[in-house]
Amino acid sequence: MVKKPRQYLSRDLTISENLARLRGQAGMTQEAVAVQLQLYGIVMSRSQFSDIERGQLNISISTLVALRTIYKCEYADFFKGLDEELLELQKKLEKSDS
Repeated sequence: MVKKPRQYLSRDLTISENLARLRGQAGMTQEAVAVQLQLYGIVMSRSQFSDIERGQLNISISTLVALRTIYKCEYADFFKGLDEELLELQKKLEKSDS
């Protein structure tokens, strides 16, 4: 009998918390960000942006580029802390294999 590899259901890495943090640091509401994005030609409602911040909707690269300008931040700020989150996921997988 051939042993099938285990499949794991886990949450993928997300930048949603960083998006919410950066918006807060910029002192903006979700509505204000949606309006600013529209000025960059990105059609986005407040509820769509809320879904992105909650990790329910993926963010496009063009939106990320616009947010970098709107928030006056670096691209690295969007990905802050993901290295640690990835290490935690790897440790969980290693534990479940043993």
